[in-house]
Amino acid sequence: MSREEIVFEIAHELGFDLCGIAPLLPPPAAGRFEAWLDAGRHAGMSWLERDRARLVDPRRLLPEGGSIVVLGLAHSRGAVELEGGGRVARYAAGRDYHNIGNHRLRRFARRLAAAGLGGRNRRIVDAGPLLERSHAARAGVGFESKAANLLHPRFGPWFFLMELVIPHELEPTTEPPPGSCGTCTACLDACPTGAILEPGVVDARLCLSHATIEHEGHADVELRERAGPWAFGCDVCSEVCPWGAKAPDLATRFGTHRAVESGSLVAWLEAGQAFEHDFEASPLDRPGREGVARNAAIALASAPSDAGRRALLRALTFDPAAVVREAAGWALARAHASDAGVRGALEEAARREPDATAKELLARWVRVRP
Repeated sequence: MSREEIVFEIAHELGFDLCGIAPLLPPPAAGRFEAWLDAGRHAGMSWLERDRARLVDPRRLLPEGGSIVVLGLAHSRGAVELEGGGRVARYAAGRDYHNIGNHRLRRFARRLAAAGLGGRNRRIVDAGPLLERSHAARAGVGFESKAANLLHPRFGPWFFLMELVIPHELEPTTEPPPGSCGTCTACLDACPTGAILEPGVVDARLCLSHATIEHEGHADVELRERAGPWAFGCDVCSEVCPWGAKAPDLATRFGTHRAVESGSLVAWLEAGQAFEHDFEASPLDRPGREGVARNAAIALASAPSDAGRRALLRALTFDPAAVVREAAGWALARAHASDAGVRGALEEAARREPDATAKELLARWVRVRP
């Protein structure tokens, strides 16, 4: 059995759905990535600029040379919705894939070492300096889409990528799975914010996934108008993709985290000291308590209810974070401005708000007419 066959056999035995081998060389998309960075389309993700050199040339990760073993783990499931109407990106509904992926990569590395493919390695599960989609496409794991993600004929866009960089030069896999986007433009047409500027180019400054997960501080006013029910991430471009329509239901693989299963927009908005416990081991904790509560407030504007209005009024008055108070004020002005007491509450909140930015925005929401 060749060394490459050993890699694929062990990957299969450990439950990985996809596997490919890429050379430890600059990825095909290196030039496009640098142009994307230079255009400022990475928004507030400063680590991409900081890690530019290693992203463009992965040989910096392992100077002695080697190969990149690209692995895929499918996570397809049905649409995810919180009580109260908030939408959650499907990948984030279950246990944290970073933890699961790292655990499985450690086992993979140990098995490779036992088979004579050991040595210093680098495990990467999303949070690492590697242009993984470009390497994965080169390794034949999938093909790059117009929405700038990776597609597979069976799993569509619904799979996680992870990599093990090993100090062994293996024969790369180069035959890509059959398929392409062809003339389809469903993702470009459906993106609620027009973030997909052209095939393969996404401006993170316009993307709801960035806005609800990575963006810190007050939510962009124009984007929140288009966010609709999305409280964490956005699956629109993936949901309209024909390649993902027949992906298997693998919800039990990662389960459903308690923050989703028993959570609601109101509960997310009012998450307090128990936040770390309630969101532990979930991708949902990425924006922190303030970000989650801010997102929930904005999403409540798309699903008006008495319970939501009461929660928003409490947040407007008592939440310790200015970004949450302001988001609650915006949601009240947008969905409940004609309700008794709301206008007065907004005026009072704007008058006593200590944060300058929140004060200015709340004053704008007071002027919004029902």
